[in-house]
Amino acid sequence: MSANHPLVTMKGRKDGLVLVMDDSCAYHDLLHELKEKLTVNANLYKNGPVISVKVQAGNRYLSESQRDELKKMIHAFDYLNVDEIQSNVMTFEEFSKKKAQEKIVPIARIIRSGQTLSVEGDLLLIGDVNPGGIVSATGNIYIFGALRGIALAGSGSDGKHAVICASVMSPTQLKIGQVISRAESGPVEELNENQKLECAYLDESVGKIVIDRMHSVLKKHDFSFALEKM
Repeated sequence: MSANHPLVTMKGRKDGLVLVMDDSCAYHDLLHELKEKLTVNANLYKNGPVISVKVQAGNRYLSESQRDELKKMIHAFDYLNVDEIQSNVMTFEEFSKKKAQEKIVPIARIIRSGQTLSVEGDLLLIGDVNPGGIVSATGNIYIFGALRGIALAGSGSDGKHAVICASVMSPTQLKIGQVISRAESGPVEELNENQKLECAYLDESVGKIVIDRMHSVLKKHDFSFALEKM
């Protein structure tokens, strides 16, 4: 290892700690330096609040066992919690799964009480979700109709960025990623020309699901990653 070329770079940010890994060195050398740096800097995160850690592996493929090994090493230091391990390299199986999760599945039907509709990817539903009905997707959910039942979006790897959109937003329950929100008002009985498309998204600053008119949401946030496929 060259003194001028660290194998692990630690970057402190408002939302936690980022570990940038060299992707050209031997894996065991990477582990050795990571342990050294975490040990040397242990006083920075000792006896404090839990710090979220993101690992950026660059163009290095990490197997499941290697990911588990990295997590175990980092979690050995109190108050450090691995939030995400990013790698630009994936297997064909992982690539195929990712592509499947990104596809849009169009369905025209009414989801009645007691019925469940689940898809891998984004759900584009032309129809209503009645009270007692459930729709779920690994990606986003777009409903051209009334949502009066339950909608569960973002069960995939990047679930916290998913959105739920509906012509009439009157759900009994919403779930985006791991965050659940229940309805605060009764269901809307009729569609009318004054009702606008609404969108539910996860506001990470407060850890809650927020519902707003689509045009207002687009003014406040950049949801091009979720809406560009519509």
